[in-house]
Amino acid sequence: MKKYLPVLLFILGLLVVVAAFFVVKSRKSSGIIEDESVPEIPLGERPYTSLTPTADGHYLKLEIKGIKVSGAESLDYELLYETKDEVTQGVPGSIMLSGKTSIDRELLLGSESSGKFRYDEGVTEGKLTLRFRNGGGKLLGKLSTDFHLQTDTKSLLSLDGKFSFDLDKASDEFFIVMSTFGLPGEVAGDISDGPYGIFSSGGDDFGGIVNMARMWDGSSWGELSGGKASGLGVFVNLASTN
Repeated sequence: MKKYLPVLLFILGLLVVVAAFFVVKSRKSSGIIEDESVPEIPLGERPYTSLTPTADGHYLKLEIKGIKVSGAESLDYELLYETKDEVTQGVPGSIMLSGKTSIDRELLLGSESSGKFRYDEGVTEGKLTLRFRNGGGKLLGKLSTDFHLQTDTKSLLSLDGKFSFDLDKASDEFFIVMSTFGLPGEVAGDISDGPYGIFSSGGDDFGGIVNMARMWDGSSWGELSGGKASGLGVFVNLASTN
């Protein structure tokens, strides 16, 4: 019997590995199915979301405001980005909402170990995903947007090619162009394009020409004459009522 023991142990180990493989595969498949089958979050329930780069470009400040997804008790966020060496990195997190309607987090583009920091240089684009879950962990809704991180430029562009903002002059500040999911304020009419937001390490005081017709001024959606914007912010186009 002893001479068969190594063979039996090998077979048992092989069965454990195979079983583990199928469990992991099943979980991944379930996650894909879960994401594919999740209902769309109505515009009125989507939180206004922004990523603002720091002056050195090493952190992105995530702000989520107006969280009101029905039944949501927790929020998962995931920031994925690609380094200049074409390596994909991720910054995940999970937050119990406990009635909170706004949250903010500083997300490091790099890693930290024992107080030592390594920064990923040359990051230019990535994806932000938010997932809302009920108390039992069931996925209630998902939001996802690409973001474009730019510096030393005059032309600010969204990765989907639908939004552009030409600065009056080039700047070495860091800028992010992204969808904000929700709106910073109510809009009268149906949105045909947007909302797109521009967030800068140097504030909002950058004028330019934008290919959108309206901009949020803090209290209303002002109409832009000839696309001329006095600063950065959030922009939309409204559907024609004709």
